This record gives sequence, structure tokens and C-alpha cells, in this order.
Amino acid sequence: MPLIEVTLVEGRSAAQLRTLVSALTQAAVDAVDAPLESVRVILREVPATHFAAGDVTIAERRGGADPRG
Repeated sequence: MPLIEVTLVEGRSAAQLRTLVSALTQAAVDAVDAPLESVRVILREVPATHFAAGDVTIAERRGGADPRG
């Protein structure tokens, strides 16, 4: 049973998230010959202030103030 977990910054529409679930499910079916009904997908959405790379949050990259001052 493939389990696919994706973490992304919140803000996408329900339709976009649904499309992502379908695409990931189909990719698992195609890549590892998993039965469709056995594929599990978990989407985790986090605020832009809780997602960082290189010590810069997504919110800061988008022009938000650095709360450290």
C-alpha cells in the first residue's frame, strides 16, 4: 500500500489539491503497479510563516517582515 505524503504552503484551491491527489495516485499506480484503491495520499498545508529554506520563510520571500527585527 503506497502512502504518499506532501507538505505544501497553504493557499491552493480545493480543485488544485484534488487534481494533485489524482495525479499522485495515478503516478503510484503507473510507477509501482499499485492497485488504485490501495494508494493513500496525505496533503499537509502549512502557513507560509511555518515553511522555510535557507533560514528564510516563504512569507519573508514574498515580502513579509522578518519577525526577528
